Amino acid sequence: MKRNTKLSRILSAALRGPRRALAPAVVLAAAAGVLAPASAHAAPACAATRSAAAPVQVAHIPDWVESIAVDKRGRMFATAYFTGRVYRIDAPGSTPVPLTGSIGANGGIVVREDGRLLVGTGNDALHSLTGDALPLSKLLLVDPESGQVSTYASGLGGIDGVALAPDGTVYTTTVGGRSIGRVTPDGRVDPAWAQVRQPNGIAVSPDGTQIYVIQTTVAPGLYRIPVDDPAHPRRWISAAPSDALALPDGLTLDGQGRPLIATHTAGQIWRVEGDSLCTVESGMYLSTQITYGHGDRGFSAGKLYRSGVNGKIYEVPAGAEPDRPVGASAMR
Repeated sequence: MKRNTKLSRILSAALRGPRRALAPAVVLAAAAGVLAPASAHAAPACAATRSAAAPVQVAHIPDWVESIAVDKRGRMFATAYFTGRVYRIDAPGSTPVPLTGSIGANGGIVVREDGRLLVGTGNDALHSLTGDALPLSKLLLVDPESGQVSTYASGLGGIDGVALAPDGTVYTTTVGGRSIGRVTPDGRVDPAWAQVRQPNGIAVSPDGTQIYVIQTTVAPGLYRIPVDDPAHPRRWISAAPSDALALPDGLTLDGQGRPLIATHTAGQIWRVEGDSLCTVESGMYLSTQITYGHGDRGFSAGKLYRSGVNGKIYEVPAGAEPDRPVGASAMR
């Protein structure tokens, strides 16, 4: 019960303050916090990690932080769920600066090659649960300096995850449904390009040929969707039975192209090794996203960062890649 009590405290703290329509994950996390077995640590520790040092808090936003991304200058950008803001954090320890006002229930965020941000909206329960039938949500383009917001694409299901392919194609998930959305560089929108149940975190393989998608509930696991055959998603890895309520969420790739997965109730960061999952870090409950840094300053290349429901952002030394190239990308 100690674990469930801790989860309840974290969740209660995250939900204080202004309340919008709740994210589907709020209800799921609360249920899993009550129902998940205390020994749900099925993913074994990874054979080798770069550091045994404990995670270190590097920033805090007084809100549910849904997603984080880092630009080439080492600046972090974060989506805040309840206030609907996008924040910029110039370096670890810096005060987060609201870049925008409320732009809707925020989901994923990625940085384009030109430095501008793409932010998913409609990540509230209403748009998420109805998004398959009524794709009304927008993908927004945000200037990282001025905070100016414009519509990049519309007609998508409630957007949770966002991933950017090497050719500029954008993929989105709707966690309350099945739809994987797709927006081509020339602006064509397909709100149901592929189908996976309860799709959450999403990333694109380094060569752009595969889309990786997390199924977050019912039967948590990781899918691969061939870009040239989206009608046939292939289940790649399933979570162990004891992690049926782990609630895997955000997804990124390391320098070897291996997926890393943040989990809510398991409190672990998982990594794919071969065709199985191992644990990079434990004890980080209600995590929402992980991402690698960029550049030679600020949130720099080779360092792994984690965001959470409680608004706290940590550096995770166990996931560090000191030899990661300064310009290497890390997609959601």
